[in-house]
Amino acid sequence: MYKRAEYQIIKNRLEEPRKFIQVVMGARQIGKSTVVKQVLKDLDAPYQFYSADNVPATNSAWISDCWSAVRSLKKSNGWESVILVIDEIQKIFNWSEAVKKEWDSDSFNDVNVKVLLLGSSRVLLEKGLSESLAGRFEEIRMSHWSYTEMSDAFGLSLDQYIFFGGYPGAVSLIGDQERFQQYIQSAIIDATINKDILMDTPIGKPALLKQTFELGAAYSGELLSLNKMLGSLQDAGNTATLAGYINLLGESGMLCGLQKYSIDQARRKASIPKFQVYNNALKMIYNGLTFEQAITDRKAWGRIFESGIGAYLVSQAFSRRFEVFYWRERNDEVDFILRKNKSVAAIEIKSNAEKRTDGLEKFKGLFNPTTSFIVGDGGISAKDFLSMDITKLF
Repeated sequence: MYKRAEYQIIKNRLEEPRKFIQVVMGARQIGKSTVVKQVLKDLDAPYQFYSADNVPATNSAWISDCWSAVRSLKKSNGWESVILVIDEIQKIFNWSEAVKKEWDSDSFNDVNVKVLLLGSSRVLLEKGLSESLAGRFEEIRMSHWSYTEMSDAFGLSLDQYIFFGGYPGAVSLIGDQERFQQYIQSAIIDATINKDILMDTPIGKPALLKQTFELGAAYSGELLSLNKMLGSLQDAGNTATLAGYINLLGESGMLCGLQKYSIDQARRKASIPKFQVYNNALKMIYNGLTFEQAITDRKAWGRIFESGIGAYLVSQAFSRRFEVFYWRERNDEVDFILRKNKSVAAIEIKSNAEKRTDGLEKFKGLFNPTTSFIVGDGGISAKDFLSMDITKLF
């Protein structure tokens, strides 16, 4: 079975002496549980794996019950140490307080229980970690699958990756587009909105949240003002409501609104957002084109291609910890601006010879980026770009 890069990180940390709680976080259906189970299978160490998926949210005592069971097994079997794994931990109300209590008790009593937590709601995880577990944990961030991973593991071509995205569970369905779309809709979109957002966050207009996602995903890779969105949505409320919903969708690894690159932070926040899905499959189920139709339609493929590259960038930004913007002044535009610390990379996506790239030169003159280049026609091939170590740009 294919092993992602996070396999070795998790394995190394669980082999270390007990020091920190390890927290694996990332979007739904990207293989968090799978890679952890691969590690546990290969480790020569006892473990217990629990999932909070079907546990009532108010049952915070469940966490303590899991911990007590593991301690009892450790004592009765004479184990020197044991690994406790809890999946979907964020679903338990006040989970971080319960974890803090049990972890601190083990630390005080020298009980060698190593702890690994998994979760798919980044906002709920990070809130609990910052409020109760400061100084007690390390994050292991997992991104959506890259082109290299999907090619190596499943043999996907570049065009297939750009169109169908990087969900490993959906690969076997790409020959039947209707089944593929149903899987993405039910297993990812509906599950994320209903279980990770609506269940844990007070939402005044759930139908509007879903409509916001659908419209934003359909326009992935394009600029769309919130005021224009209001005219397209039913019972839309105001732009502050939409901005809040887009923020929640971003924290769940589905859809973000990129800000315009500017030295002035106030101008960035006031800019028209450029919508970008974290996985191009989320855009394509609202596209209406088959794979064969898309690759022969140059105009449509250009938008799909840009969104596919953007999906890779924002997904990598989460795991590699950098920021992604766009830049535009009148008719001059640069598709993606990456920033980490003081290093800036400007990237223009060009899927055909018709697209102008004057904006890249204008941006270079104004901001003097660390590096700048074209991905696609006349520049670095998309295959080479998607295969490179993106951190080398900084």
